[in-house]
Order: sequence, then C-alpha cells, then structure tokens
Amino acid sequence: MDYIREYRSFVNSYNLSGALRITFGILFPAVLLSFFGDLSVGIVVSLGAMCVGNTDNPGPIHHRRNGMIACILILFIVTLLTGAASVSYPLMGTLLFLFCFVFSMMSIFGNRAGSIGLNALLVMVLNIDRRHHGLEVLLNALYVSAGGIWYMALSLLLYRVRPYKLVQQAIGDCVQATAGYLRIKASFYDKEADYDKAYRRLVEEQIDVHQKQELVRELLFKSRDIVRESTHIGRVLLMIFLDVVDLFERVMTSHQDYPALHAEFDGTSILEQYRQLILDMATELDGIGIALKSSRPSVDTGHLAARIREVRESFAVFRDERRNAGNVEGFIGLRQILENMEDVADRLHTLHGYTTYDPGLAGADPNRLDYELFVNHQDIDWRLFAGNLNLRSNSFRHALRVSLATLAGYMISRLLGVGHGYWILLTVIVILKPAYSLTKRRNYERLVGTLAGALAGLLIIYYIRDRSALFVLMVVFMIGTYAFLRTNYLVCVILMTPYVLLLFHLLYPNDFRVIISDRVIDTAIGSGIAFLANIFLIPSWEHEQIIPFMVGAIDDNLQYFLDSAGAFRGKQVPLTQYKLSRKRAFVSLANLSDAFNRMLSEPKSKQRNVRKMHQFVVSSHMLTSHIATLSSYAPAVAPAPASPAAIPALPALPAEPDYSLVIRSIGARLREAAENLRQTEPAAGAVSPGLRPEEREGLRMLNERLERMIRERREELEKGITESPTRRQLSAFKPIADQFNFIAKVSADIGKLSLGFNYSSPASPAASSPVPSW
Repeated sequence: MDYIREYRSFVNSYNLSGALRITFGILFPAVLLSFFGDLSVGIVVSLGAMCVGNTDNPGPIHHRRNGMIACILILFIVTLLTGAASVSYPLMGTLLFLFCFVFSMMSIFGNRAGSIGLNALLVMVLNIDRRHHGLEVLLNALYVSAGGIWYMALSLLLYRVRPYKLVQQAIGDCVQATAGYLRIKASFYDKEADYDKAYRRLVEEQIDVHQKQELVRELLFKSRDIVRESTHIGRVLLMIFLDVVDLFERVMTSHQDYPALHAEFDGTSILEQYRQLILDMATELDGIGIALKSSRPSVDTGHLAARIREVRESFAVFRDERRNAGNVEGFIGLRQILENMEDVADRLHTLHGYTTYDPGLAGADPNRLDYELFVNHQDIDWRLFAGNLNLRSNSFRHALRVSLATLAGYMISRLLGVGHGYWILLTVIVILKPAYSLTKRRNYERLVGTLAGALAGLLIIYYIRDRSALFVLMVVFMIGTYAFLRTNYLVCVILMTPYVLLLFHLLYPNDFRVIISDRVIDTAIGSGIAFLANIFLIPSWEHEQIIPFMVGAIDDNLQYFLDSAGAFRGKQVPLTQYKLSRKRAFVSLANLSDAFNRMLSEPKSKQRNVRKMHQFVVSSHMLTSHIATLSSYAPAVAPAPASPAAIPALPALPAEPDYSLVIRSIGARLREAAENLRQTEPAAGAVSPGLRPEEREGLRMLNERLERMIRERREELEKGITESPTRRQLSAFKPIADQFNFIAKVSADIGKLSLGFNYSSPASPAASSPVPSW
C-alpha cells in the first residue's frame, strides 16, 4: 500500500472536510455559551447542530438545504413531544414505538430522508431521560432548533465560498475508484492469477465505482448551474465526469480470454510487461484523482507515454521473433490489448489537461445529452408510504423490527435501572439495518470498537490530567469520528468512544469509571437486543428478494447489448439511449453483486443456491464486459449532426446477415432466461435447450468466415508475407467475431443458470421493465 498516496487522498477528501465542518458546527455553540456561563444550554444547541449536521450528506445544494430545513422542523416537533411525554413512562414508551416506526419507514423516500428519520430518533433518545416541565419543554425544543439553524447557516455559507469543492472531491474519489478497478484488471495478467478471487474483487470494486458515479451524477446533473454551463469550471467538471465514465467502460472492454493468453505466452515476459504498464496507468489515474480533490493541476510527466512507447517497441520485437502460422490468433489478442492501453493512456493525458481548468477546454458539450435521464428522482409521495404498510415490504418489516427492539430496550433500561439507559436505545437504533448482513457487521464493529475505544479512553484519562490537552484530544477524536462515519464504521466507533468518554469526563470529572462501565455494558445489551431482533422478529433474507435483481441485470444487459450491437445491424442508436442503457446495465450489475455479497454474510441455513448464484453473478459481469468490448469495435466517432437540433447517434455499419442472426438469437436467449426467473415456480422438468438452430447457424457463418481468413493469413505468413489486406481484415473482424462468440456462450450459461432456483415471492426491490425487442 502506498501510504503517502492514501494520506494525500484522505486529507483532500470530502469526508475530512465534512468532519471539520460538523465538528466546528457542534463545538462552537457549546464553547461560546460556556463563556457566558450557560454551558447546559450550549450543549442542547450543539445537540441540534449535531443532528442536522448528520443529515448534511453530499448532494445537490438545494437537496441539502431542503433536507436540513425538514430536519429542523422535525427535530422541533420530536423534542417538543418527547419533553411533554417525559412525565409518564407508558406515554414515553408509546411515543417511542410510534416514532421508531414512522421514522424508520422514511427510508423508502431515499437515503437523505432515512438519515433525517434516524437523527429524529437520535434527538428523542438523547432527551428521553431528561424531564421538563411547563415552559422548559418549549425552550428545550427551541434550543435544539436554534442549533440546527446555526449549522444550516454555516453549511450554506461554506458552500457559497467554495461551490465546486464537493463536486471536485466526489469526482476525484470516482477517478480513484476507477484506478482501483484498473489495478484489479492488472491481476489477470499475473502468471499465478487466481481468476475466481480476481472476479470477486472486480465485482466488489465495481460496486464501489458505481456508488461513487451515482453520487457525482447527483451532484452534477441535479445542479442547475453546472448542467446549464454557466461557468467554465462547471463545464470542465462535467466533461471530466463524462470522460471518466467512458474511461471506465473502456477499462471494462479490455476483457480477454485470459487462460488462453497465459497458455500461449506464460513462458515469455510480455504479459508481465502488460501488467506493469496497467499498474503504471492506475498510479497515474490515482494522481489525477488526488489533484482533482485538492483543486490543483496534475502534472503529466511523460512517464506513461514513455512506458507506452517502450512496451510497443518490445511487442513489435517480440511479434517479429515469435509470430508464426500457429499463434497468429494470440498475437491479434495481444495487439488488441496494447491498443486498448494506448487509448486509455490518451484519455489520461486529456484528463491531465482538464485539471488545469483552462478556459479554452470549457467548450460546449458536443454530445448534448439529456442529463435528467441519468439521475433518479425520489418524490415524497405518501401513497408510496401507504403501499409499503404490509409484511411483503422490507421497509415495513424493518420499521416494525426497530420499533419492537427499541421498546424492549427501553423497558430493560427501566427494569435494570442502568445509569445511561439511552445508550442501549442508541445502540439498537444505529445497529439495526434492513439487511441481516449489515446488522451483523455493525454489531461486531460496535462491540469491538467500543471495547477498544473504552480502553484507549481509560488510558488517556488515567495518564493525562491537563484539561486543555484532554479537550484537544477530544476534538481530534471527534473529527476522526465524523471523517470515518460513512466509510469505516469500526474505526468510527473506536474513535467515537474515547470522544464520548472525554466529553463526559470534562463535564463530570469524578464519574469517568462509571461512565466507561455503563458505556460497555449498555452497548453489549443493545447489541444483544439488535442481534436477537434481526433473527427472530420478522426477518428478511436475501434469497427471498434477489430474483428481481437477477431479472434486472438480464433485462438491462439485454438492452445494453441491443444498443451496442445496433451498429452491426445497420441501425443508428441515439447516443443518449446508448449511454443510458450502459449506465443501467452497470447499475443493475452492481446491485446484483451487492445483494449476493449480503447473502454470503447470512447464516448458512438461510443461503440458497450459493454456488449457482456465484456463477450467475460472474457470468453477468462477463456478459457486461463483453458487451462493452463489443461496443468499442463500433465506429468510435459519430458523424456531426446535420443541424444544431439534431440528436447525436452512434454510427451504423452495413448490416450483415450473420451478425443479425446471432443478435436475434442472443436476445431471445436472454429474454427466455429473464422469463424463467420471473416464473413463481419452475416448469416441471425444465431444461436449458442449449444453442438454438438459428444461433448455431449465425455463429457457424461467423466462425467459418473467421476460419477462412485465418487460413489465408497463415498461408501468407508461411510465405513470409507480413503485411496484406487479409491481415487488416482479420485484425478488424476477429475481435468482433470473438465477442459475439463470447456473448453467445455466456448468454447460454445464464440461460442454464436461470433454471432450478428456489423461487419465492420477493419483497420488492424494483426490477427493470421488460426490454422491447428490435
């Protein structure tokens, strides 16, 4: 691991800048009011700032602003009702149950709404042991709201000062995630490559890339100033992101028949040279990402261009020495890989130029895409809320589970009379997640992090007596807590525990041993309640809901294939349609992979068809990669639109009968696979029919044509002819024929895998609508 690179990436990330903003927003009211002798009010105001700050997730500024306003209003109502109910335990228990249910259901409206709901529960739990009377109830709610208003003003002010900083940091993260994906691709060229492990890592990294791309889409395409190209910085950022998405697709197009390459060339150094060059490109891409995050231009040193020339010359010498009639196909593959790497290097050079924000680069977007189509819109529709009030809804199950578990925690805290009972409720609320795997991981991380953090806090308090030093350490731990809150929960809890312990020690110096023991015991009780609730209270298992993700992956890959293969049937596809189908295919693949990874974390008794599911996920990834590779062999540049209003489209090649047959048969195979999965029960005795007659005919025509060209080329090589029209035709045709063969084979595998799953009526993650045929 390159620790210097990791450090530079972290200090320039939006996680750290957000942590600094939230920490200042929380501390300032308490410190300021303590100077006026009203620390208790300052702590309440800081509580409001903390809850609103927790909901200030990265996103378009109008979404952040509206979310913070909604959070302030909800916090006021929740704090007011909690204070009014504090005089009665039964009334408080009833209110706790209702609030837990309603605010847990808010996640159906998206992540931001779910975060608001979680922090509404947080402010309730933190006020649950405080008794207020008369006017104090209203004042307490107003103080909390004042803290929220203060934080919102701070956040909006910082945005006005640096409006593009968050977008730059998010794009930088996206670029670095793409570099990580490129590094994994390099592992396929290793002589000792473990293909199963490499595919698993590739799928996991693609999930990360997808999540980061979705965030950037939200920031760019929902920010009116950027989409309307009001400033050259906004236009350059938009161009960078579009190029990065195209770069990611290009990296996926480098998918090859790796076992065949190793069988042919393992005794030479050429594959190792390719691997090292790919790693060099990943390092270069990392540098571009860090430059974007730090708002500094990256420097193209020319090292990568020199390495490309070196490898190109090495390949030319190697080819002239080793090429013969028997390995001509292998050398065609090597040349394709080298051309792909040269194309990636050219794209990196362009990205280097973009980081200078030269006004000359900020031209109009030549593709004029309809960006609204590339982002998801979530409206607050209460019919959606009502439609989820049934046990088929995972959101309903989760809300009911949280409500019952939190009520149980509240009753236990009252029966046991623990000193800080609200920590039990906090643990339950924070740990319980809709998926078993997420709750299991959170549970482990919460327990281990609390124990490690408590030990660290105890040692600090024992050895350091200076209150100023303790305050500084508390601030450092506080910043670390928020910096890792969304990326590494274990580290977050390890840092959060000493932060909380130091805070209580500074407020109540004589009770730190009691506080440490309460923290550990209450966390253990809350973790136990969350663990039992997740298993026994209307649990939700991934095998019950993964089928729609599988269907969605097939449908979206089918549309991506049809749009990509349109050029080989003489059809023009609008560029927006092509890029939209590509985006949907990538998103569906990431969703399927994520669901499968969650399944692997569930108890063995709850896992279904794990081996077949793993094969399905890998096959889906291979299908997407081969489709992306196929699309790269279509003409790279569309003809200029005839008029400014014309819609850019992918250019078409002359239609060929053998292409059309294969495309139709692959489309039919994928539709059949999706239909197999949609069936509530598999047909009795259903078997995969294998390759269809028309599919065999189409592939036969393609392969006969390919074999004929290969025979002619071998004869030329035997005669010493190195350059000829046949060589150029073969170099152009073989990659296309290979991809159609790969796609046909993988589609057949997916068709076989679609039979024999244990079907159930899934709760409803949305699958894609059926894909229309051409």
